[in-house]
Amino acid sequence: MLPDLSVLAWLALAVGAAVIGLSKAALPGAATLAVALFAAVLPAKQSTGTILVLLIVGDVFALWAYRRHADTRTLIRLAPAVIVGLVGGAVFLAFASDAWVRRMIGLLLLTVVAVSLWRRARRARREPVPGDAGSHRVAAATYGSLAGFTTMVANAAGPVMSMYFLAARFPVKAFLGTSAWFFAIVNITKLPFSIGLGLITPSGLLVNAVLIPVVVAAAFGGRLIAGRISQKLFDRIIIALTVVGSLYLLV
Repeated sequence: MLPDLSVLAWLALAVGAAVIGLSKAALPGAATLAVALFAAVLPAKQSTGTILVLLIVGDVFALWAYRRHADTRTLIRLAPAVIVGLVGGAVFLAFASDAWVRRMIGLLLLTVVAVSLWRRARRARREPVPGDAGSHRVAAATYGSLAGFTTMVANAAGPVMSMYFLAARFPVKAFLGTSAWFFAIVNITKLPFSIGLGLITPSGLLVNAVLIPVVVAAAFGGRLIAGRISQKLFDRIIIALTVVGSLYLLV
């Protein structure tokens, strides 16, 4: 049966679902805000499983909309590190408390933002950036493993990969297409783990059934936004959402 929630709680869930739809179609990294809303309304473990199902629904739309714009070489480069991160996240979950895990992830994400902005500023001033020689492999290993870890423990890999794709200077459509394939593959991979851990429940699936139309409607609206947004504004929104999401995880 559906959980007994107040009108305000359902409104928070609906806003979270809309954010998920927008994140898949136009604003990668924004889904971390949905994590906050769902965790405030539902039990922590159930919120994780419920969000995962909605993310997969959003992934289907994102693939349909941007499937032709992905950078396949980037996905292949990231795969080994992401697998290591997923395994590490699963092991970590067995020993750490929810509060400690979220705060650690928030700290890591803010570090990623700071380093990425520093690197972009140095490039803008035409100064040498340490680690640029062979940086593709180093960056893929660093961001990929961190993304695998954060998505396993908190569905919070969006900000990490947003910083990686921004650092790679992907155009908007390539950014969205590569993100779509990346998260579709990763979220499907997480599904058996979530079922085995009991994170996906019958009541959570009923909540999903109510919220899926909201995700789809927001995704359609988000695609219209993506077609009109400038690259500069897009980059600024992604960075701002990353910082907001990271601060939430620290609180």
